[in-house]
Amino acid sequence: MFTKKLVPLALAASLALCGASVSAKTEFVTIGTGGITGVYYPTGGAIAKIVNAKKDQYGVRASVESTGGSKFNINAIDSKDLDFGIAQADTQYMAYNGKGPWEGKPVSKLRAVFALAPEAVTFVAAEDSGIKSINDVKGKTINLGDPGSGNRVNSTDIFKYAGIVPGKDFRDEKLKPADAPRVLQDGRIDGFFYTVGHPNGNIKEATAGKRKVRIVPITEVGDLLKDAPYYAMTEIPMDQYPDATNAKDKVKTVGMLATLVTSADTPDDVVYAITKEVMTNLDQFKKLHPALAGLTPQSMLEGLTAPIHPGAMKYYKEAGLIK
Repeated sequence: MFTKKLVPLALAASLALCGASVSAKTEFVTIGTGGITGVYYPTGGAIAKIVNAKKDQYGVRASVESTGGSKFNINAIDSKDLDFGIAQADTQYMAYNGKGPWEGKPVSKLRAVFALAPEAVTFVAAEDSGIKSINDVKGKTINLGDPGSGNRVNSTDIFKYAGIVPGKDFRDEKLKPADAPRVLQDGRIDGFFYTVGHPNGNIKEATAGKRKVRIVPITEVGDLLKDAPYYAMTEIPMDQYPDATNAKDKVKTVGMLATLVTSADTPDDVVYAITKEVMTNLDQFKKLHPALAGLTPQSMLEGLTAPIHPGAMKYYKEAGLIK
């Protein structure tokens, strides 16, 4: 009856003699991201790469899953289908507080880990449509994003505060971000919205086609920033899109931070390991994707609209980032 126990013990002793590090248990965790052409997927991969480099020390091994994005990730964490996920700060806020898609049903166990790259509400429009501001959409065909997506939430927020009614003032399409550039180039829509970090493959695809395209500034937002504090004004780096007709302009728009979230049920030591390894290897982490280049320890504590997980908080206090 002791045979099964003796084999792993003997193996552990053998490995120890050979100088190998042995973890009694490996915790496998999955990070939900977004589409493979967006920023979430490579960002999740960057987190996994940093953490897995120390898998023997912490006994944590991370993998990445391409998903439907913010809302999907939060729901999957809530149902225990994912351990971690990347989500927009506004989606994090609504889920924890029981607003929007979670009206009356707050995700009370949602916890924040750290913030990531800023995301911009990006409005891409065909030059021949004549759209140079959001007030020019009347009578046009605009893709606001697929139902339930963060893209759709952000774009409808903007039009609400601009006093423009989707479906009434313009034709409202419901395409996924991956389909929008092709459909725009085919002439079937006049523009599309995509909340994303930059540079982004979808935006590059849209601006590099035969149909000339511009990125439209979004500045007519009324009281949006006052009523929804997770939004802030930001700027899109147009040097990343040299084929856009307004590539030399400074394009101001509304944005928010992407964040890494998890559940209160995720073990403290797992969250601590991930937080510590990303924060202490921040210079290396920032080099893994251009959208991460501007991160600082301080910026990674912004936009956390759910309580910080105790495992992450333990590191922040050790590092003197939070007193």
